[in-house]
Amino acid sequence: SLSLHRCGLPREIAIELFQPFVIRGLIRQNIASNIGVAKSQIREKGPIVWEILQEVMQGHPVLLNRAPTLHRLGIQAFQPILVEGRAICLHPLVCKGFNADFDGDQMAVHVPLSLEAQAEAR
Repeated sequence: SLSLHRCGLPREIAIELFQPFVIRGLIRQNIASNIGVAKSQIREKGPIVWEILQEVMQGHPVLLNRAPTLHRLGIQAFQPILVEGRAICLHPLVCKGFNADFDGDQMAVHVPLSLEAQAEAR
């Protein structure tokens, strides 16, 4: 049920990748008074943390890379969504570019930080 331009990121991976953005969101919404309190709330994994993570992820593409990157399709940009479990979810039609075959392959996930990098990923 995933679109070609989307990938499913497990909650554990997503919260680590987007932690600085979630901390900023917690502080801006006056839910946390400082970074320490925000990190504590992230460790507790309350519902507000997942809501802020969802908002943050909507505006940030991610890059998925499966080594070895032998051609340009070995690293691709996706719009992430949260999924349950511990595996990255992909549409089956994008697997050929990664030479992925669902037998335990490992992938790297990168979050472009600068506006230029995000624009290029889109």
